[in-house]
Amino acid sequence: MVVIFLTCLIWAWADLSKTEEVGFSNAIINIDKTATPGLWVSFDNEPSVLINKIMLKGTASKIADLERKIREGSESLEFFLDAKQEAMTDSGKHLLDILRFLKKSSKIKQLGLTVESCEPETLDVQVIKLEKKSLTIKCIDENGATIKTESIEPPKINMLAREDWSGEQLVAYVLLSRADREQARQIAVSKTPYIKLAPGQTRNSNIPVKVKLPPTEKGLQEYNITSATIGFVFSANLVGKYDVELLNPADVATVNIKATAAAKKAYEDQPYQIILHILDEDKKDPGEKRKKVVYNFPEEFFRKNEIRLEGEPKEARFKLRPLSLAEPPPAGTN
Repeated sequence: MVVIFLTCLIWAWADLSKTEEVGFSNAIINIDKTATPGLWVSFDNEPSVLINKIMLKGTASKIADLERKIREGSESLEFFLDAKQEAMTDSGKHLLDILRFLKKSSKIKQLGLTVESCEPETLDVQVIKLEKKSLTIKCIDENGATIKTESIEPPKINMLAREDWSGEQLVAYVLLSRADREQARQIAVSKTPYIKLAPGQTRNSNIPVKVKLPPTEKGLQEYNITSATIGFVFSANLVGKYDVELLNPADVATVNIKATAAAKKAYEDQPYQIILHILDEDKKDPGEKRKKVVYNFPEEFFRKNEIRLEGEPKEARFKLRPLSLAEPPPAGTN
């Protein structure tokens, strides 16, 4: 029995003393949003970033246990960045030493392993301070179009927003689904506003608002037109001298309207459903320009309020291209 016991001890010691170094891919670092509510922290406007490779070292049993749990889906190499702990509290770019960050993480200590190396070795972390600001509530639908409201209570809320926001940027959004809109025409609905910190990056308010929409207009229905034709109206001084390169045609050609069936058909029968006016001043800047388009609603139906735009007019992004002309001969030649 003594010999068997000693043999087991020797095998256990041998297993514990045997170490392995194994590479793992697709580890992830997430921003810990709860740790710094007064900051917006991101990796190039994203809330998380992948680590291509992380080399972990430990006993054979612990490495095998981690590999098994990852295969089963009960464990993952997921880490959380607390900007305050990393002394990243000033607005601007900060450099994160990933190896140092991983070595001291509670996840690695919990696994009983050590980090030997990783790829990449550093990452940029963007930090923007948030300040309490008064934000106007704006209701939108699933396509981002503005919804006309009867009342919003309260019409403004105080919320932490980016310190560099001002003017028209001071907006908190309320998203109303089709079901929300139908209900809100009967009775006010309670919704949670949110701000858009960056594309796909939002933060919710702690204060809900109540939204009431006007009753449905009799005979008007919602329509989504995705291939509206776009025409250009040139100043007389620019005719035949410039061409227009529209940079966001698909976005501009999508139109949300409310109309009667007859008004919708008349609008679609127009040679151009959307007009972009090109003025003399537009030629001054050769770079990209932005301008709101005009919707060419049939006058007869527009006067009778049988057709209207849902939301704000789209903004066209475009460049003016001079039409090719014969080049003048070099100076001093005939």
